[in-house]
Amino acid sequence: MTSPASLSPTQAAARIGEFTVIDVRAPGEYASGHVPGALNIPLDRFDEALPALKAASARGSLLVVCASGVRSTRACDVLSAADIDAVTLSGGTSAWEGEGHGLDRPAGARATWPMERQVRFAAGSLVVAGLLAGRRFPAARWLSAGVGSGLVFSAVTNTCGMAAVLSKLPHNRAPRSAADFDATLDALQS
Repeated sequence: MTSPASLSPTQAAARIGEFTVIDVRAPGEYASGHVPGALNIPLDRFDEALPALKAASARGSLLVVCASGVRSTRACDVLSAADIDAVTLSGGTSAWEGEGHGLDRPAGARATWPMERQVRFAAGSLVVAGLLAGRRFPAARWLSAGVGSGLVFSAVTNTCGMAAVLSKLPHNRAPRSAADFDATLDALQS
């Protein structure tokens, strides 16, 4: 499998008007700052958005964005399998902002950690908890073994069950003022 085409933040900024920008992060991450004009289609809801994304791609190119480029690359693979052309933003919104390009931040939006940081924190905390509890209850060490095995599985399959679970937490949901998923799909199809 080949890697999807990617654009640097400078290249993308120069051509931003040519793209429908799709941000695949969790709604809370999106609300804390996104590429101007980006529409939020979380990666865990990507399959149900494919018809709308296909309609949008018929009108112009798709630029797929996440925090670092990992999830957007995965989203581009899903789009490619559905015969939808898309490019990813190399380095994601972190690189975009790092190169001096502004992010849109809705009024009242709260900052949340990027999903990868949340996963590292949760996984590390569970491993330490399993090891500490294992001093008194040896069977608790299986928690650490389970998390470690999950991380290996995540790396091998390029999926992340922990991220899917964490994305459901209240701080990762969009604020009430944000457009809902159905409205975003309607915008893509019109």
